[in-house]
Amino acid sequence: MINIVLHEPEIPYNTGNIGRTCVITGSRLHLIRPYGFFLNDKMIKRAGLDYWSKLDVKEHDNVEAFYSFVLEDCSESLQSHSEEENSEENHSEENHSEKNRPRIFYATTKAKQKYTDVTYHDGDYIMFGRESAGIPEEILVQHPEDCIRIPMLPEERSLNLSNSAAIILYEALRQMDFLNLESQGDLHRLSW
Repeated sequence: MINIVLHEPEIPYNTGNIGRTCVITGSRLHLIRPYGFFLNDKMIKRAGLDYWSKLDVKEHDNVEAFYSFVLEDCSESLQSHSEEENSEENHSEENHSEKNRPRIFYATTKAKQKYTDVTYHDGDYIMFGRESAGIPEEILVQHPEDCIRIPMLPEERSLNLSNSAAIILYEALRQMDFLNLESQGDLHRLSW
Protein backbone atom coordinates (compact mmCIF):
# COMPACT_ATOMS: atom_id res chain seq x y z
CA MET A 1 0.00 0.00 0.00
CA ILE A 2 1.17 3.49 -0.82
CA ASN A 3 0.47 6.31 1.64
CA ILE A 4 -0.56 9.70 0.26
CA VAL A 5 0.07 12.59 2.65
CA LEU A 6 -1.54 16.02 2.37
CA HIS A 7 0.27 18.63 4.45
CA GLU A 8 -2.29 21.28 5.46
CA PRO A 9 -4.63 20.90 2.46
CA GLU A 10 -6.71 23.98 1.64
CA ILE A 11 -9.19 23.02 -1.08
CA PRO A 12 -11.87 20.44 -0.25
CA TYR A 13 -12.42 19.35 -3.87
CA ASN A 14 -8.76 18.36 -4.19
CA THR A 15 -8.86 16.39 -0.95
CA GLY A 16 -12.08 14.67 -2.04
CA ASN A 17 -10.63 13.74 -5.43
CA ILE A 18 -7.43 12.45 -3.84
CA GLY A 19 -9.50 10.46 -1.35
CA ARG A 20 -11.37 8.84 -4.22
CA THR A 21 -8.09 7.98 -5.96
CA CYS A 22 -6.81 6.43 -2.72
CA VAL A 23 -9.93 4.24 -2.40
CA ILE A 24 -9.66 3.07 -6.02
CA THR A 25 -5.98 2.16 -5.60
CA GLY A 26 -6.08 0.73 -2.07
CA SER A 27 -3.89 3.57 -0.79
CA ARG A 28 -4.10 5.26 2.60
CA LEU A 29 -4.65 9.02 2.90
CA HIS A 30 -2.93 10.98 5.67
CA LEU A 31 -4.14 14.50 6.44
CA ILE A 32 -1.96 16.88 8.46
CA ARG A 33 -3.78 19.75 10.20
CA PRO A 34 -4.69 22.54 9.96
CA TYR A 35 -7.03 22.20 6.99
CA GLY A 36 -8.54 25.03 4.97
CA PHE A 37 -11.99 23.43 5.36
CA PHE A 38 -14.01 21.24 7.69
CA LEU A 39 -13.41 17.55 7.10
CA ASN A 40 -17.13 16.88 7.10
CA ASP A 41 -17.54 19.54 4.42
CA LYS A 42 -20.09 18.51 1.80
CA MET A 43 -17.68 19.64 -0.93
CA ILE A 44 -15.21 16.90 0.07
CA LYS A 45 -17.91 14.28 -0.05
CA ARG A 46 -19.22 15.63 -3.34
CA ALA A 47 -15.75 15.39 -4.91
CA GLY A 48 -15.18 11.95 -3.40
CA LEU A 49 -18.76 10.91 -4.18
CA ASP A 50 -19.76 7.76 -2.35
CA TYR A 51 -16.13 6.68 -1.94
CA TRP A 52 -15.38 8.75 1.19
CA SER A 53 -16.91 6.19 3.58
CA LYS A 54 -14.56 3.53 2.14
CA LEU A 55 -11.45 5.67 2.56
CA ASP A 56 -8.61 4.58 4.86
CA VAL A 57 -7.77 8.01 6.27
CA LYS A 58 -5.50 8.99 9.16
CA GLU A 59 -5.53 12.48 10.62
CA HIS A 60 -2.50 14.04 12.30
CA ASP A 61 -2.56 17.19 14.45
CA ASN A 62 0.72 18.48 12.97
CA VAL A 63 3.75 17.34 11.00
CA GLU A 64 5.53 16.17 14.18
CA ALA A 65 2.60 13.87 15.00
CA PHE A 66 2.75 12.53 11.44
CA TYR A 67 6.48 11.76 11.75
CA SER A 68 5.83 9.98 15.07
CA PHE A 69 3.19 7.86 13.36
CA VAL A 70 5.60 6.99 10.54
CA LEU A 71 8.33 5.96 12.99
CA GLU A 72 5.87 3.70 14.80
CA ASP A 73 4.57 2.32 11.49
CA CYS A 74 8.15 1.66 10.28
CA SER A 75 9.02 -0.15 13.51
CA GLU A 76 5.98 -2.40 13.16
CA SER A 77 6.71 -2.99 9.47
CA LEU A 78 10.35 -3.88 10.11
CA GLN A 79 9.38 -6.20 12.95
CA SER A 80 6.82 -8.10 10.87
CA HIS A 81 9.23 -8.37 7.92
CA SER A 82 11.98 -9.53 10.27
CA GLU A 83 9.75 -12.27 11.63
CA GLU A 84 8.94 -13.38 8.06
CA GLU A 85 12.60 -13.40 7.06
CA ASN A 86 13.68 -15.34 10.16
CA SER A 87 11.85 -18.30 8.66
CA GLU A 88 13.70 -17.88 5.34
CA GLU A 89 17.40 -18.40 4.70
CA ASN A 90 19.97 -16.35 2.72
CA HIS A 91 18.66 -12.88 3.61
CA SER A 92 21.08 -10.37 5.01
CA GLU A 93 20.02 -7.91 7.72
CA GLU A 94 21.29 -4.96 5.66
CA ASN A 95 19.30 -5.93 2.56
CA HIS A 96 16.21 -6.38 4.70
CA SER A 97 16.47 -2.97 6.38
CA GLU A 98 16.99 -0.96 3.21
CA LYS A 99 14.42 -2.77 1.13
CA ASN A 100 11.61 -2.81 3.67
CA ARG A 101 11.99 0.54 5.40
CA PRO A 102 9.26 2.85 4.06
CA ARG A 103 10.50 6.17 2.74
CA ILE A 104 8.80 9.53 2.64
CA PHE A 105 9.00 11.29 -0.71
CA TYR A 106 8.27 15.01 -0.91
CA ALA A 107 6.49 16.15 -4.09
CA THR A 108 7.59 19.70 -4.86
CA THR A 109 8.28 21.93 -7.82
CA LYS A 110 11.60 22.79 -6.11
CA ALA A 111 13.09 19.26 -6.39
CA LYS A 112 16.16 18.39 -8.45
CA GLN A 113 15.00 14.88 -9.44
CA LYS A 114 11.94 13.64 -11.30
CA TYR A 115 9.31 11.43 -9.68
CA THR A 116 10.36 8.70 -12.14
CA ASP A 117 13.99 8.80 -10.92
CA VAL A 118 13.23 7.06 -7.62
CA THR A 119 12.17 3.52 -6.73
CA TYR A 120 8.97 3.13 -4.77
CA HIS A 121 8.16 0.25 -2.44
CA ASP A 122 5.07 -1.01 -0.71
CA GLY A 123 4.50 1.12 2.40
CA ASP A 124 6.19 4.30 1.11
CA TYR A 125 4.73 7.74 1.76
CA ILE A 126 4.34 10.56 -0.78
CA MET A 127 3.76 14.00 0.75
CA PHE A 128 2.12 16.92 -1.03
CA GLY A 129 1.91 20.47 0.35
CA ARG A 130 -0.72 23.18 0.52
CA GLU A 131 -2.15 24.28 -2.80
CA SER A 132 -1.04 27.89 -2.23
CA ALA A 133 2.49 27.28 -0.94
CA GLY A 134 3.55 23.63 -1.20
CA ILE A 135 5.54 21.81 1.46
CA PRO A 136 7.38 24.23 3.77
CA GLU A 137 11.00 24.69 2.69
CA GLU A 138 12.10 23.94 6.28
CA ILE A 139 10.94 20.37 5.66
CA LEU A 140 12.38 20.14 2.14
CA VAL A 141 15.93 21.17 3.10
CA GLN A 142 16.04 18.31 5.63
CA HIS A 143 15.26 15.73 2.91
CA PRO A 144 16.80 16.84 -0.41
CA GLU A 145 17.42 13.27 -1.65
CA ASP A 146 13.73 12.42 -1.17
CA CYS A 147 12.30 15.46 -2.98
CA ILE A 148 10.67 14.68 -6.33
CA ARG A 149 9.04 16.75 -9.04
CA ILE A 150 6.81 16.39 -12.06
CA PRO A 151 8.45 17.99 -15.12
CA MET A 152 6.60 21.03 -16.48
CA LEU A 153 7.23 24.20 -18.42
CA PRO A 154 9.46 26.63 -16.49
CA GLU A 155 7.08 29.57 -16.71
CA GLU A 156 4.13 27.66 -15.22
CA ARG A 157 3.57 27.44 -11.47
CA SER A 158 2.31 23.89 -10.92
CA LEU A 159 -0.25 21.23 -11.73
CA ASN A 160 -3.46 20.82 -9.76
CA LEU A 161 -2.83 18.96 -6.50
CA SER A 162 -5.20 16.07 -7.20
CA ASN A 163 -3.68 15.60 -10.68
CA SER A 164 -0.17 15.61 -9.23
CA ALA A 165 -1.10 13.05 -6.58
CA ALA A 166 -2.63 10.74 -9.21
CA ILE A 167 0.39 11.01 -11.54
CA ILE A 168 2.95 10.14 -8.86
CA LEU A 169 0.78 7.52 -7.16
CA TYR A 170 0.27 5.64 -10.42
CA GLU A 171 4.00 5.70 -11.15
CA ALA A 172 4.61 4.13 -7.75
CA LEU A 173 1.93 1.52 -8.43
CA ARG A 174 3.31 0.86 -11.93
CA GLN A 175 6.73 0.15 -10.44
CA MET A 176 5.10 -2.41 -8.14
CA ASP A 177 3.26 -3.98 -11.08
CA PHE A 178 -0.05 -2.51 -9.84
CA LEU A 179 0.05 -4.61 -6.68
CA ASN A 180 -3.41 -6.08 -5.91
CA LEU A 181 -5.14 -3.97 -8.58
CA GLU A 182 -7.33 -5.40 -11.31
CA SER A 183 -5.43 -4.94 -14.55
CA GLN A 184 -8.03 -6.14 -17.06
CA GLY A 185 -11.61 -5.12 -17.61
CA ASP A 186 -14.59 -6.64 -19.34
CA LEU A 187 -17.42 -5.32 -21.44
CA HIS A 188 -20.81 -5.16 -19.70
CA ARG A 189 -23.23 -5.84 -22.56
CA LEU A 190 -21.09 -7.34 -25.32
CA SER A 191 -18.20 -9.76 -25.50
CA TRP A 192 -14.81 -9.31 -27.15
